[in-house]
Amino acid sequence: MEITAQAKHIRISPRKAGLVASLVRGRQVNEALAQLKFVNKKAGRFISKLLVSAIANAKHNYDLTADNLTIKQIWVGKGATFHRWMPKAHGRATPINKTTSHITIVLGEIKDSGLKIARRVEAEVPIKLSELASKGESKNLDKADQAKELANEAEAKAETFEQAAKRDGGSKSGFVKKVFQRKAG
Repeated sequence: MEITAQAKHIRISPRKAGLVASLVRGRQVNEALAQLKFVNKKAGRFISKLLVSAIANAKHNYDLTADNLTIKQIWVGKGATFHRWMPKAHGRATPINKTTSHITIVLGEIKDSGLKIARRVEAEVPIKLSELASKGESKNLDKADQAKELANEAEAKAETFEQAAKRDGGSKSGFVKKVFQRKAG
């Protein structure tokens, strides 16, 4: 079982982040977090945050424990470069390249726990509480039927801005004309 986590466009040089990544490559997760806690490098914060995210992915999606995980692979790739300019003497300018990194962590299991399928969470259609309160007769319907009924009503009520303006007796051009009149009152 492999669990991955990525952090893209991290504002640190790939060379500097690669030094910290090589410290934790192949270690157990808890040991790597302890190592990253005391490393005196800026990249340590980014990699530990990414490692915590990978552990959370393993717990939430596959119900794995942190004690059974190890860092199988970790690599740092080159991201986009920000091009800036520094003013110099005699009206010259010299380029400054601010590099970014893409960091990827792949976690593996120490003891194989068998084939597990990732958990998928299905999102429900949001239901407005105010519309539910106003509809007293729909209490006996289940949530799916209520959602379909509310969606159909919303489509029936939908109208364009021009239709609403005609219904209200105004128009877009009249509003603009009134706003830009010199002595509108």
